[in-house]
Amino acid sequence: MPSTQITYLVFGIVMLFALVFDLGLLSKKNKTISIKTALYQTSFWVILALSFFVFVWLQNGHQTAMEYISAYVMEWSLSIDNIFVFIIIFSSFKVKEKHYGRVLLIGILMAIVLRILFITVGVAVVNKATWLLYFFGAFLIYTGYKMFFAKEEDEYHPEESKVFKLLNKFLPITMEDINGKFFLRRNGKPLYTVLFVVIVMLAFTDLIFALDSIPAVMGISRDRMVIYTSNIFAVLGLRSLFFLLRGAVAKFDYLPQGIAIVLIFIGLKMLLEHFIEPYISKNSIIIISLFVIVICIATSIIYSIFKNKKGIEHIVENA
Repeated sequence: MPSTQITYLVFGIVMLFALVFDLGLLSKKNKTISIKTALYQTSFWVILALSFFVFVWLQNGHQTAMEYISAYVMEWSLSIDNIFVFIIIFSSFKVKEKHYGRVLLIGILMAIVLRILFITVGVAVVNKATWLLYFFGAFLIYTGYKMFFAKEEDEYHPEESKVFKLLNKFLPITMEDINGKFFLRRNGKPLYTVLFVVIVMLAFTDLIFALDSIPAVMGISRDRMVIYTSNIFAVLGLRSLFFLLRGAVAKFDYLPQGIAIVLIFIGLKMLLEHFIEPYISKNSIIIISLFVIVICIATSIIYSIFKNKKGIEHIVENA
C-alpha cells in the first residue's frame, strides 16, 4: 500500500476514535464545559496533531511533515479569529451557555464536511489552472491589508449577514429557544429555532474563513493530504479552544494584525515562489514560513496582553 494511502488510513482511524472519545464520551447534552475540561480537551487535540506530525515524518519524510506542521499552526492561529466571531454569534442570538457544546459540535462537523468539499474542488481547479495560485496570492495580500487596517465599526453583525437573511427568507424561523430543540412542528408545519440558525451560521462562517485559510495553506503546501489533515485537526480543536479562550480572546486586540502579516507573507511567497526557488531550497522555505507564522502570532498575542495590562495599570493609577 502506498505511503499516502497508509497516512490517510491512519488519519481516518485516529479521527474516528478521537471523535468518539472527545465529542462523544466527553460531551453530554446541556452540560456547561469548564475551563479545566476545555484545557484537557484542547491539550488532547494539540497532542494528537503533534503525534500525527511525528507519524507523517516517519511515514512520508521530513519535508511533508514540516509542511503539515506549518499548515496546522497556520490553521490553528486562524481558528482563534474564528472563535471571536463564534462568540459574537452566540451573544447576538442569546444562546444559553448550556447549549454551547452541542451547537458547536454539530456546527463544526458541518464545517468539516463543507471544508472537505471546498478543498477537493479547490485543489482540482488549481491542478488544472496553476495560474490561480497567483490570484490566491494577491487575494491573501489584499485580505491581510484589509484585516491589518480594519476598524471597530467594521465589526461582524450576524443578524445583518447574508446567511441569516437567506435563512430568514426561505425558512419559517422562530427566535425562541424551545428547550434546546433545533426544530419542531407547529400546526403541522416545520418551524426552525434559533439553535438551528446558529448551527448553520457557524458552519458557513467557518467556510467564509476558509476562503482565506485554505489558499494560505496552499501557499505552504500543494499536497492534498497535508491540506486535508491540517484543516481537519485545526477545525476539530475549535470547540474546546472556544471554551478555553472565550473569556480571553477579546483581549487579543492585536491578533488580527499578527494574522494579517502572516497572510501577506504567504501571499507574497505564492507570488514570488518561482523567483525564490532557485536560491532557497523548498525545505528552507517551509522552515522560514513556520518561523514567521509562530513569531507573528505569538508576538501579537503577547503584545496584546502587555498593552491590556498597561491600560489597566493606567486606569488604576488615575482612579
